[in-house]
Amino acid sequence: MKYISLFCLFLICFSFNGQNASYIYKGSSSFSSDILFSFDGKYLYKGKSSFSSDILKSYDGKYIYKGKSSFSSDILYTFDGKYIYKGKSTFSSDILYTIDGNYIYKGKSTFSSDILYTYDGKYLYKGKSTFSSDRIYTFAGAIPICLFITFL
Repeated sequence: MKYISLFCLFLICFSFNGQNASYIYKGSSSFSSDILFSFDGKYLYKGKSSFSSDILKSYDGKYIYKGKSSFSSDILYTFDGKYIYKGKSTFSSDILYTIDGNYIYKGKSTFSSDILYTYDGKYLYKGKSTFSSDRIYTFAGAIPICLFITFL
């Protein structure tokens, strides 16, 4: 999926208590059949799963890891609250996305022309839009934007 790389900014991670998973739905949907991802506070799962075999990424508040790993060799991205970096880097040349307010920008930019996505707390839109026809995902619960952005 082209639009699955953007997710770790505005939302606070909830601790998973076994029943409070957060979900990401396709488009404007909130039907369980349209759940693309689940998040339990640490792991991002494929679909509505909570099976360890369906873990796509792990998140510890700073690093995004491949699968269920927490090894430094499996760090895919670093998030510092504003920038998403490639790998374990914090060099400006490795900035993939800038998250500022409601916008997600390409690279280290805050120019309007570099806005890739808009996030309003419930929906992710393509570009600088809040039109319902531009909704890519619906969020139910707290999911770090950095986890999701890395799929887009």
